[in-house]
Amino acid sequence: MPELPEVETVRRVLKKNLINQTIKKVESNYPKMILEPFEEFKNHLVGAKFKDVLRKGKFLIFELSNGYYLVSHLRMEGKYFLEPKDSMSNKHIHVIMELDDYTLYYQDTRKFGIMFTRTKDTLYTTEPLLSVANDPIEGVDITKMYDSLLRKKKTIKEALLDQSIMSGLGNIYVDEVLYMAHVSPLRKACEINLDELNLIVESSKNIFLKSIELGGTTIKSFTSSKGHAGSYQEHLLVHTKETCPKCGKRLTIIKIGGRSSYFCDNCQK
Repeated sequence: MPELPEVETVRRVLKKNLINQTIKKVESNYPKMILEPFEEFKNHLVGAKFKDVLRKGKFLIFELSNGYYLVSHLRMEGKYFLEPKDSMSNKHIHVIMELDDYTLYYQDTRKFGIMFTRTKDTLYTTEPLLSVANDPIEGVDITKMYDSLLRKKKTIKEALLDQSIMSGLGNIYVDEVLYMAHVSPLRKACEINLDELNLIVESSKNIFLKSIELGGTTIKSFTSSKGHAGSYQEHLLVHTKETCPKCGKRLTIIKIGGRSSYFCDNCQK
């Protein structure tokens, strides 16, 4: 599943090519992934130009010239491709936007991705973006986050996957962040002290910035919109690994909240 660095990589690639492109036509063979009536969705897009490509957590936000915003979440397998008209055709392409100079294809093999439109007034005042917290790059209110964790009886790993507490982290990066912060993913969120939380947030920011620099992490099928895979997987310390890079002990690999989790029970307490 694309996490913050992968979504940011896609955002940057798309922004280079989309600005001032006019949406001339919109088609979909699977309108269920669009969270509003398709005709309404299409009417909000056709004729508008792309002004900017933004991001909130793991959501892509396309600012349009007519006052609307197209919001997109890639979920597990979503990908954007900017290609010449009629150059792509397969059963997994579910949204097609014909532009001035390109066609924007949205491909999603598992059909989990979502799209919807909002106005400036409703973009952050309605769900789902209403509940998306800041990410560590844009800045986190440590006191507010600490107060939220104090009320959580779940594990710290599960809490960090909650996008309403701090956005951007997914399964891969939570494992890496907790290893860097020397915190066991099995600890209760309410047991994390303020010093540990500061280290978690700092580690999250540093890992995100490094991963963005390397184009994200490619373990299964992530590519940017131009098909370029990221290389941060070459720098992973524990996720998908067998032994701890620090002490050499065999890593513990268990399910936490239904997610495969990698950690060192010697270095992480």
